[in-house]
Amino acid sequence: MSRIGVMPISIPNGVDVKLDNNNYMVVKGPKGSLEDQLNRDMTIEMNDGEITVIRPTNNKKHKSLHGLTRTLIANMIEGVTNGYSKSLEIVGVGYRAQKQGKKLVLNLGYSHPVEMEDPEGIEVEVPSNTKIIVKGINKQEVGNYAAVIRDKRKPEPYKGKGIRYEGERVRRKEGKTAK
Repeated sequence: MSRIGVMPISIPNGVDVKLDNNNYMVVKGPKGSLEDQLNRDMTIEMNDGEITVIRPTNNKKHKSLHGLTRTLIANMIEGVTNGYSKSLEIVGVGYRAQKQGKKLVLNLGYSHPVEMEDPEGIEVEVPSNTKIIVKGINKQEVGNYAAVIRDKRKPEPYKGKGIRYEGERVRRKEGKTAK
């Protein structure tokens, strides 16, 4: 039995969950609204402020979908109540970030500044010129946009310069030695 899949999901106050016969779920909360088409094989039951996911058989496909479906629903509910955020740090002399309206402007040692438009539903904050915070209600979109920003200048292993997630450890390599 899936340890994650069998756990019930409680629906907090102020969150409205709608589910149709084809497992199309719409979750509305104080931060916004999310919708997703969940796998039709899974049985999703809502009663007494709780959601439970039941798998039809014990074959390998249904076992893997059981925990996944439950986690997707829990992430949607968490997103519309609290939201998600990812923090990025910029390390390097002269590397900095700034916000210009809905654009994120990064100076990363290239001959030109890198300008990125904020996607729909994602909010980017720059509290200092070496810190970027990506916020939103969809966990997948927040993580994806943070990864796109990080890809503009990944941390390199010799000096550790680049954009990294907050708390990320960069494995350092030793440079060449003179004889």
